Amino acid sequence: MQLDKLLNLINGENVSLALFMIGIYALASRRNIVKTIIALSITQAAIILFFLTINNGDGRIPPIGTTFEAPVADPIPQALMITAIVVGISVTAVSLTMFISLYHKYGSTNWNKVKNKRGGLR
Repeated sequence: MQLDKLLNLINGENVSLALFMIGIYALASRRNIVKTIIALSITQAAIILFFLTINNGDGRIPPIGTTFEAPVADPIPQALMITAIVVGISVTAVSLTMFISLYHKYGSTNWNKVKNKRGGLR
Protein backbone atom coordinates (compact mmCIF):
# COMPACT_ATOMS: atom_id res chain seq x y z
CA MET A 1 0.00 0.00 0.00
CA GLN A 2 2.81 2.43 0.89
CA LEU A 3 4.64 1.59 -2.34
CA ASP A 4 1.57 2.53 -4.39
CA LYS A 5 1.40 5.92 -2.70
CA LEU A 6 5.10 6.46 -3.31
CA LEU A 7 4.82 5.49 -6.97
CA ASN A 8 1.94 7.93 -7.43
CA LEU A 9 4.24 10.74 -6.29
CA ILE A 10 6.78 9.94 -9.01
CA ASN A 11 5.49 11.82 -12.02
CA GLY A 12 6.87 14.31 -14.51
CA GLU A 13 5.98 17.39 -12.50
CA ASN A 14 7.61 16.19 -9.28
CA VAL A 15 10.72 14.93 -11.03
CA SER A 16 11.07 18.22 -12.89
CA LEU A 17 10.70 20.21 -9.66
CA ALA A 18 13.37 18.08 -7.99
CA LEU A 19 15.71 18.55 -10.97
CA PHE A 20 15.05 22.28 -10.94
CA MET A 21 15.94 22.54 -7.25
CA ILE A 22 19.11 20.50 -7.82
CA GLY A 23 20.10 22.82 -10.67
CA ILE A 24 19.42 25.99 -8.67
CA TYR A 25 21.38 24.62 -5.69
CA ALA A 26 24.32 23.77 -7.95
CA LEU A 27 24.20 27.25 -9.51
CA ALA A 28 24.28 28.90 -6.10
CA SER A 29 26.87 26.71 -4.42
CA ARG A 30 29.52 25.96 -7.05
CA ARG A 31 32.34 28.28 -8.09
CA ASN A 32 33.56 26.09 -10.94
CA ILE A 33 32.59 27.46 -14.36
CA VAL A 34 32.02 24.05 -15.97
CA LYS A 35 29.82 22.92 -13.07
CA THR A 36 27.85 26.14 -13.43
CA ILE A 37 27.26 25.42 -17.12
CA ILE A 38 26.15 21.86 -16.27
CA ALA A 39 23.81 23.20 -13.57
CA LEU A 40 22.27 25.58 -16.09
CA SER A 41 21.67 22.66 -18.46
CA ILE A 42 20.04 20.63 -15.67
CA THR A 43 17.76 23.56 -14.85
CA GLN A 44 16.81 23.93 -18.50
CA ALA A 45 16.04 20.20 -18.81
CA ALA A 46 13.83 20.43 -15.73
CA ILE A 47 11.87 23.33 -17.20
CA ILE A 48 11.40 21.47 -20.49
CA LEU A 49 10.24 18.32 -18.67
CA PHE A 50 7.79 20.37 -16.61
CA PHE A 51 6.22 22.02 -19.64
CA LEU A 52 5.94 18.71 -21.50
CA THR A 53 4.20 16.95 -18.60
CA ILE A 54 2.05 19.78 -17.23
CA ASN A 55 -0.99 19.12 -19.42
CA ASN A 56 -0.52 15.42 -20.02
CA GLY A 57 -3.47 13.35 -18.86
CA ASP A 58 -4.26 9.67 -19.01
CA GLY A 59 -5.69 8.47 -22.29
CA ARG A 60 -4.56 11.41 -24.39
CA ILE A 61 -3.38 10.63 -27.89
CA PRO A 62 -1.08 12.53 -30.25
CA PRO A 63 -2.87 14.87 -32.65
CA ILE A 64 -1.95 12.82 -35.73
CA GLY A 65 -4.54 11.47 -38.13
CA THR A 66 -8.12 12.32 -38.97
CA THR A 67 -10.19 10.44 -36.36
CA PHE A 68 -9.90 11.18 -32.68
CA GLU A 69 -11.63 8.73 -30.34
CA ALA A 70 -9.86 10.02 -27.24
CA PRO A 71 -8.89 13.46 -25.96
CA VAL A 72 -6.01 14.94 -27.92
CA ALA A 73 -2.77 16.15 -26.34
CA ASP A 74 -1.96 19.82 -26.88
CA PRO A 75 0.84 20.09 -29.47
CA ILE A 76 1.79 23.72 -28.72
CA PRO A 77 3.96 23.03 -25.61
CA GLN A 78 5.73 20.25 -27.48
CA ALA A 79 6.54 22.53 -30.40
CA LEU A 80 7.76 25.28 -28.07
CA MET A 81 9.95 22.86 -26.13
CA ILE A 82 11.63 21.66 -29.32
CA THR A 83 12.59 25.30 -29.89
CA ALA A 84 13.75 25.57 -26.26
CA ILE A 85 15.95 22.50 -26.69
CA VAL A 86 17.64 24.02 -29.75
CA VAL A 87 18.18 27.34 -27.96
CA GLY A 88 19.50 25.53 -24.87
CA ILE A 89 22.02 23.54 -26.88
CA SER A 90 23.16 26.75 -28.56
CA VAL A 91 23.55 28.53 -25.22
CA THR A 92 25.53 25.59 -23.82
CA ALA A 93 27.82 25.52 -26.86
CA VAL A 94 28.47 29.26 -26.71
CA SER A 95 29.08 29.20 -22.95
CA LEU A 96 31.54 26.30 -23.28
CA THR A 97 33.34 28.18 -26.05
CA MET A 98 33.53 31.26 -23.85
CA PHE A 99 34.79 29.10 -20.99
CA ILE A 100 37.62 27.69 -23.13
CA SER A 101 38.66 31.21 -24.10
CA LEU A 102 38.46 32.37 -20.48
CA TYR A 103 40.48 29.39 -19.29
CA HIS A 104 43.23 29.99 -21.86
CA LYS A 105 43.41 33.67 -20.91
CA TYR A 106 43.28 33.39 -17.09
CA GLY A 107 44.22 29.74 -16.42
CA SER A 108 41.47 28.99 -13.91
CA THR A 109 38.04 27.39 -13.75
CA ASN A 110 37.03 29.23 -10.59
CA TRP A 111 34.79 32.28 -10.93
CA ASN A 112 36.41 34.09 -8.00
CA LYS A 113 39.99 33.51 -9.17
CA VAL A 114 39.15 34.78 -12.66
CA LYS A 115 37.45 37.83 -11.16
CA ASN A 116 40.48 38.57 -8.99
CA LYS A 117 42.87 38.18 -11.93
CA ARG A 118 40.77 40.61 -13.96
CA GLY A 119 41.00 43.17 -11.17
CA GLY A 120 37.52 42.76 -9.71
CA LEU A 121 34.29 43.96 -11.18
CA ARG A 122 34.58 46.89 -13.53
